[in-house]
Amino acid sequence: MASSLWTKASRFSLSSRQQQSNAATAPFTSIPSQHEPAVSPQPTVSPIPDTTEAVNTGPSFTDLKHSISHDTLNALTVKPFTMTSMTPVQAEVLTLLPKLAEPYDPENCEVSSREPRDLLVKAKTGTGKTFAFLVPAVEARMKAIDAYGKKAVRDAGLVSDKHIEARAQRQFSREHVGAVIISPTRELATQIANSALKLTQHHNFEVRLFVGGASKRMQMRDWMKGRRDIVVTTPGRMRDLLENEPEVAKGISRCKMLILDEADTLLDLGFRDDIDAIAEYMPKTPERQTFLFSATVSPAIQQVARATLDKNHIFIDTVPENESNVHAHIAQYHTVLPKASDQLPHVLRLVAHDQLTNPGKSKIMMFFPTTKMTQLFATYFRELSRKVLPAGRQTRVYEIHSKKSMESRTTTSDMFRNDKTGASILISSDVSARGVDYPGVTRVIQVGIPAGTDQYIHRIGRTGRKGGTNGRGDLVLLPWEIGFLSWQLSEVPLKPVTTNELKSQIKDLCAKYDANPSEFFKDVPPSSVARLHQRGRSPPQPVTNYTTPISPAVGDIDSTVSDLLQNVDEEAVKETFTSMLGYYIAKSPELRIQKGNIIEGCKDWCVEACGLPTPPYLSESFLKRLGYSDNRTKHFGKPSRDKRSSSSGPSWAGRGSFGSRDRNSRTSSWGRDDNRSAHDDDFKSRPNKYGSQRYNRRTLNPLAKRDSAGKEQPMVSGMETQEGESGASTLISEKEASTEEIGTSQGTREVVDLAYDVNYAGACKVVSYTHIYLQ
Repeated sequence: MASSLWTKASRFSLSSRQQQSNAATAPFTSIPSQHEPAVSPQPTVSPIPDTTEAVNTGPSFTDLKHSISHDTLNALTVKPFTMTSMTPVQAEVLTLLPKLAEPYDPENCEVSSREPRDLLVKAKTGTGKTFAFLVPAVEARMKAIDAYGKKAVRDAGLVSDKHIEARAQRQFSREHVGAVIISPTRELATQIANSALKLTQHHNFEVRLFVGGASKRMQMRDWMKGRRDIVVTTPGRMRDLLENEPEVAKGISRCKMLILDEADTLLDLGFRDDIDAIAEYMPKTPERQTFLFSATVSPAIQQVARATLDKNHIFIDTVPENESNVHAHIAQYHTVLPKASDQLPHVLRLVAHDQLTNPGKSKIMMFFPTTKMTQLFATYFRELSRKVLPAGRQTRVYEIHSKKSMESRTTTSDMFRNDKTGASILISSDVSARGVDYPGVTRVIQVGIPAGTDQYIHRIGRTGRKGGTNGRGDLVLLPWEIGFLSWQLSEVPLKPVTTNELKSQIKDLCAKYDANPSEFFKDVPPSSVARLHQRGRSPPQPVTNYTTPISPAVGDIDSTVSDLLQNVDEEAVKETFTSMLGYYIAKSPELRIQKGNIIEGCKDWCVEACGLPTPPYLSESFLKRLGYSDNRTKHFGKPSRDKRSSSSGPSWAGRGSFGSRDRNSRTSSWGRDDNRSAHDDDFKSRPNKYGSQRYNRRTLNPLAKRDSAGKEQPMVSGMETQEGESGASTLISEKEASTEEIGTSQGTREVVDLAYDVNYAGACKVVSYTHIYLQ
């Protein structure tokens, strides 16, 4: 997205209830409110009901009338947001105003005497955390600008001078950054920036958006010519600008507020070093005010809190200890498929079920573990939705993942957010899993295991958000993925639903619709068509009915899927298979199954779920790269051998020796039988004993020819081929290197450094070699 979108003038503010801080020795203990007895525990908040009436039961925004500016309150309650009641996290944070937004006083630097200014907030996803940190940031910015203008007048020796004060304020707003808000994803950063623009539309603030995938030149152009009130950024782009753009580093060095949104996600994505680097450019605490918002407070989050927050900070927890992080009002179901071939038909039935239970309002988000799998299933749904779903050709399928350009991802995100057709599906990887707000999502379907329990929680949080629908979540697992359900989601309230139960429900709903179609759409508002056409374009028409009868098409899902899989692109399936291996092999400890079972499960998925005639071939070198074929399982299935009984020497003979090509010249013969080859069946004494990544030494080529003594023969020309399995197909081509000692002469050893080009069908050829002479 062009950075010029962020030059719009804007300003915002909110308020919150004040709380007292615990002693620095207990920084992660919940803080009681000033309005409650000190002995009372922090009040727990029940799950947020998903109706407008329930939301209105919280404190009113009008209660902040004397705590925030009039323009900010007007933006919140009149235009553009028209909000009335605060959510629990907003009530806890915003009532800390106006003291929370007061500028830092360097004369009051004693920890015991100054008011706490830093926050660590734990709140469920989808509870309005964005406004909870945007409002204090704006209020603090307004106070800082006002204080700087008054200081300029005093420095001039005057009591008051509007011209000097205004000139100083303009200079301050162009040279000093008000707040830096760090978000883990581009989509979430864009959403926060849009919220800031709307919230500050009655003021003269400007919002800067720094994310990857957009033009850095345009971002820097706007940075140099405009105000720097609020900066919303992703960690990678901000660190890049700080290290390479002196003007950005200069402005950030004067910023007095740092906000980390979705802090747990930032750590999960490996941004800890970037966060530390960005914080180094900013003033130190307590001069810098820091807010840390997270859905969970893990030990890693506590480490970041200790490193970035002041010791005298406030911890706000709106999730009671005995309550799940997932909203209790979201119905959650799981299905462990009997076989892989049921995966695609079952997911299609889940979509059909949602279109029948939410006619005219169906809006589904579907998550997959890898980008390749996201691309594959997006292709499937574009082909199948028009044939087997109740909405048929009216179903809108969107696709978003990391392989899409930033412009495409932003456009797709906006289109799905504004989609009111009542039959839309967003097929996504985890780029849309956290923080991004899509109003009206009726169901979240997760195919395959998520990255972890926290990721599951954040995905489910895309539905059942404040003021929206109740929502539903479905988790669809292959048979060998059940370990994740048993070990990682044991505390999540998931209900089982079988494939046959879903088939029965779909059959009954289809029969009910065919009998009386008008009854299904009686609650669809007719005014939605007019709203869509106000833009002057021809947007997709809202779904007001399904073509009857729908029972034959929906009931024929299995055969329609089978027909499609006969024409599937095998290369696309193989690429998806490779990405799945890379993802699931690392999840072996969480699934509590062996890596071999994962490999066989993924092969079975390619054949049964995707229609390949034979499973993809995996070479030994590829398995080694996955960490599967190691020395512990190298001789699995082979007859056991007792090395100690076969040796004429003591059992400890040869231990700790360093193997070489010419073992006879470097090791005494008493440690082994002279008639036995130096490399016979003794993998511990082979020349490549230390040839592994652990010792940072390249291994010998497994496909090279050897002579009778077990010595590799250098290959300098031509092509050597080793037959693979029948029907094997080449997935990946890689290069392997080895260093071979090919002779000795008068104390000089000649070494050939060979580079082999190996593919997974078994072909091997030398692409380069170098002679090295060592004394």
